[in-house]
Amino acid sequence: MNFGQVLTAMVTPFDQHEEVDYNATRELVNYLIANGTDGLVVAGTTGESPTLTSEEKVSLFKFVVDVVAGRVPVIAGTGSNNTRASISLTKQAEAAGVDGIMLVTPYYNKPSQEGLYQHFKAIAEATSLPVMLYNIPGRSAVNMSVATTVRLSEISNIVALKEASGDLDAAAEIISHTPADFTLYSGDDGLTLPILSIGGAGVVSVSSHIIGNEMQEMVTLFKNGRVQEAAALHRRLLPLMKALFATPNPTSVKAALNMQGIQVGEARLPLVSLNDEEKSALQTVLEAVKAKQSV
Repeated sequence: MNFGQVLTAMVTPFDQHEEVDYNATRELVNYLIANGTDGLVVAGTTGESPTLTSEEKVSLFKFVVDVVAGRVPVIAGTGSNNTRASISLTKQAEAAGVDGIMLVTPYYNKPSQEGLYQHFKAIAEATSLPVMLYNIPGRSAVNMSVATTVRLSEISNIVALKEASGDLDAAAEIISHTPADFTLYSGDDGLTLPILSIGGAGVVSVSSHIIGNEMQEMVTLFKNGRVQEAAALHRRLLPLMKALFATPNPTSVKAALNMQGIQVGEARLPLVSLNDEEKSALQTVLEAVKAKQSV
């Protein structure tokens, strides 16, 4: 399964009552596809999966699949720290027509490496969909080792990894020891270019909500051998990438979208909206990046 080179970890739009806003979701999906997104990850961390019910997730999967209508792959975030619940949600996502699933490393209960292997293996065996693993020790409190990742890559429908450990040495080892058709994506926007330089496929991005075309251009420049131009674009975009993570994700990217006239509402508690100082700082960076784009 080729998911593409710039995937967007899509926010979940909410209305003023903090209910899923399907009209805004339709607008956002079409906007993202028109602005550099090769694929959509629905109900991941950026989609506020911890505060979405299983019923809301399934409704979102069905709705996004319908809106996308085959234009790009739709990857459903069905991972959790409950193997049985993940299997159930994965089966519902498959019935909803998604193209793949993303499974985060189990958080809070801190399984061993063998536990991680058995967790992902059980879910993968319960579906015919291609699986993207998601390693993010900063949120899950457990880091999936290179050896475990390589072992999991031998399961036929485990085809990709979103790597957000920040460990480029580990990423390079994974690329070296997994099958040629196993793809590694950066899970950190700011590490997209370094990940590409060691053989990564692209990025599962938050920043692509705002600079999707630019992220797409940067990846394409690098893959076409125009490394210096790609590096210059990376440096230009980096301040915005950092600004979008200055507050807990996805509060900053939701604020940035709203500032751009793409209404997605606010985050659900326990996340809170940006204060005036944070909004001002974000607006300043947005305007600076826009000014450079127009030069």
